Amino acid sequence: MKLRTVLQRTVAAGLVALGLSALLPVQAAGILTPKGAGQKPMQIKDHHVEVVINNGFARTEVQQTFFNPNDTNLEAIYSFPLPKSASLSEVTIFAGEKEIHGEVLEKKEANQVYEAEKQSGNDTGKADKNGIQSFDFTVFPVRAHAETRIRFVYYQPLEIDTGIGRYVYPLEDGGTDDAARGFWERNEKVEGTLSINLELKSAAPVAEVRAPGLEAAAVTKKLADGHYKITVAKAGASLNRDFVFYYRLQDNLPGRVEVIPYRADASKPGTFMMVITPGLDLQPITHGADYTFVLDVSGSMQTKLHTLAKGVAKALQSLKPEDRYRLVAFSDRANDLTGGFKNATPENIAAAVKIVEELKVRGGTDLYGGVREGLKDLDADRATSIVLVTDGVANQGIVSPTEFHKLMKQYDVRVFGFLMGNSANWPLMRTICSATGGFYAGVSNDDDIIGQLMLARSKITHECLHDATLKISGVKTFDATDEMIGKIYRGQQLVIFGRYDKAGKATVTLNAKMTGADKTYTTTFDFPETDTGNPEIERLWAMDRIQMIEDKQNAGLMPESEGKYAVAQLGIAYQLVTDETSMVLLSDEAFAQRGLERRNKTRVAEERRAQTVRASEPPKSYQVDQSAPMFQHSAPSLGNGGGGGGSGPVGPLMLGLIAALRMFRSSHRQK
Repeated sequence: MKLRTVLQRTVAAGLVALGLSALLPVQAAGILTPKGAGQKPMQIKDHHVEVVINNGFARTEVQQTFFNPNDTNLEAIYSFPLPKSASLSEVTIFAGEKEIHGEVLEKKEANQVYEAEKQSGNDTGKADKNGIQSFDFTVFPVRAHAETRIRFVYYQPLEIDTGIGRYVYPLEDGGTDDAARGFWERNEKVEGTLSINLELKSAAPVAEVRAPGLEAAAVTKKLADGHYKITVAKAGASLNRDFVFYYRLQDNLPGRVEVIPYRADASKPGTFMMVITPGLDLQPITHGADYTFVLDVSGSMQTKLHTLAKGVAKALQSLKPEDRYRLVAFSDRANDLTGGFKNATPENIAAAVKIVEELKVRGGTDLYGGVREGLKDLDADRATSIVLVTDGVANQGIVSPTEFHKLMKQYDVRVFGFLMGNSANWPLMRTICSATGGFYAGVSNDDDIIGQLMLARSKITHECLHDATLKISGVKTFDATDEMIGKIYRGQQLVIFGRYDKAGKATVTLNAKMTGADKTYTTTFDFPETDTGNPEIERLWAMDRIQMIEDKQNAGLMPESEGKYAVAQLGIAYQLVTDETSMVLLSDEAFAQRGLERRNKTRVAEERRAQTVRASEPPKSYQVDQSAPMFQHSAPSLGNGGGGGGSGPVGPLMLGLIAALRMFRSSHRQK
């Protein structure tokens, strides 16, 4: 008999959020028990989260304690949604005085070891990647009338968009796992304390930090410039609302290049994460354009539809009179809601907003059919953008990512994708947007889709760099993020991972076209002989490689067997839970008896040593182009509505965004 525990976690770091979740009928994360099984639900004794945002990536550690009130021992499954680009690195289970840790093996071997240990009655566990949905931890035994504590750690790279940093920790059910939703019941209440401690270290000056909806509960301390600690603690809380945190950099910061290296031994290759924040004079597009909004109204969007409607209505209201729009809704079939393109007159926009506000969910999800309908009636003489708002769950019609890639390659459009809620289909959205040179972002059910769409519109309504390529010369680099970048939009950061052969002076060159003219941006920097400050970069690099392999498979550019083998090898070498690997949890004695190598134990020890050193240091700058700046302009920010140079007036889109923020603040002060 199985007991399933689902926790969903998302932390968003940024400044603009409108807190719409209070209006939504949400489903909570928490304990799951079989219906009619006669078992009491497990109690959540406490839930503690520690987050550190530093050097372009975040470390998240979660500890949750459960109590089994039943008279029998149980096998349990604990699950949390799959965050974007997350690399699960540590899992520990504590049962009384016993403590077991995890090592990543090929999936079949991990299953065999887990089952053998379970049959022997030993304490054991296993962590698996459940498709696009979640990481699932299977635990045996969860002892009767006793506490069991689960601890896990994951890393993920972060990006700054238009001067705003964002990190999301999901607690609300994403609504995309139909099988689990139909079979399990939920218990969401924390008997003791829910606590979230977040530390932000930013070498770039920070203007403001904020946890929307938790202004009264959050304690914020500014320790130094760019160094903040935020603490939230609530007794008797329910795990039914995402925790969202935002930070905003100061306006008019220059464009910059940051390189975070790791090389423990000069005899081995080094690894790096390069973050490029372009300072580009991207001018507004003054002529009219066409916008097709393709909106998911399938059953899995039940708790997200209100947020979708609010955001899309705001985006429609921001269109200019010379623009045109079209509305397409899809579930198990697609419908053109406007009968083709309409001019963005005040009367038409008011009618469109009413249509969106009256949308109802129904049926399954034919995502391919919805996208295909959105590609109809294109005008070759007008720039067209498709705004796709969905959770990416394709369960009817054509579902093959390869077919999506083929479809998108037939049209000259840009897709701007917004993935709603937790457990959304990141790989498929990457495939759709990458094929068109578009852009995609996540939207928590409790997040600000209005702000996200407004920021996206600033990308749509400004020029972008075309045919962008990035090259590093002077030092041999390999296994790097694809040099063919394609388009670079206003406010977009580039995050590049790779490996380097030897220390030395390197030159990074960004070539692109802007308004038909060739542009070249370049700077030089040094790859170090050794640098042990950020060993986590190796796991992030490996996860980036895995995502590249997935993208190639989805585009039909790599055989499935070849991709699976490569993913398995990377997962084992860098101790990552993937579709082809699992993490098995055993006692130290059991690992020794089975002769299993402790690769993760060694890697975790190295990461913890570096984290201890960093904890005592102030925010460290990894900018490498101070003496020879790669860009001559400021990076776009929330308060900068000009062309990217930092001196233009605040544009109407940004004014609307700032006004929404102020309105949200005012409403929370009054509560």
